[in-house]
Amino acid sequence: MPKHLIIPDTQVKDGVPLEHLSWAGEYIVYKKPDVIVMIGDFADMPSLSSYDVGRKSFEGRRYTSDIKASLLGMQMLLDPLFDHNRRQAKLKKPQYKPRMIMTLGNHENRINRAVDADAKLEGVLSPDDLQYEYFGWEVFPYLEPVVVDGVAYCHFFTSGVMGRPVTTAQALINKKHMSCVMGHVQGRQIAYGTRADGKQITGLFAGGFYQHDEAYLNHQGNQHWRGLWMLHEVSDGSFDEMPISLEYLRKKYA
Repeated sequence: MPKHLIIPDTQVKDGVPLEHLSWAGEYIVYKKPDVIVMIGDFADMPSLSSYDVGRKSFEGRRYTSDIKASLLGMQMLLDPLFDHNRRQAKLKKPQYKPRMIMTLGNHENRINRAVDADAKLEGVLSPDDLQYEYFGWEVFPYLEPVVVDGVAYCHFFTSGVMGRPVTTAQALINKKHMSCVMGHVQGRQIAYGTRADGKQITGLFAGGFYQHDEAYLNHQGNQHWRGLWMLHEVSDGSFDEMPISLEYLRKKYA
């Protein structure tokens, strides 16, 4: 049965450490999951943040720097895969080609919001600048779920007509009635349920995958869990989840 690897929010931006992306890439090649899901907010896009405009911390932010940082981060993540397949090709052996899914997050959606707010930016700024599809990802629009092997993936799932994010993993399965995985919030949560046919369903808040602390969080808020997830034996929404902590990857690959 297939394995799915989940990469939670990476929030790549200029000036933060990115070595963990290479560690994740090495782990991917080592374990060879059938499906890789980047849950969104790969790029942080701080230059387009509407929350920080006018603050001292906003000075010096540039759109081009955001794009360059994201391209560098993506190259670091996928270079181990590209290198592996080049070696395989030289040896005339089968290459490793997982299905790669990207569900865009609210940070990538900052680009669309900026264009909507200022028509002059039409054709100047675009999510295509991030080149996700060029790198091999199937890209799904912000808040459009994708279902793979009975598991629904989305940057976050909404609750109610106002479209606010579901607040707990238990609420996730209570409201969506199927196995769901989302990012968007710091920290991991997990909840379980059972369908009428006996199949287990799981709601998973995947947490984050980055090394830096966020300035908008206090010391306690920045102490959340960080890492990847491997879902083993995925079938019709049922799976066995395994967390892979950032510290484990650091010790193995740093």
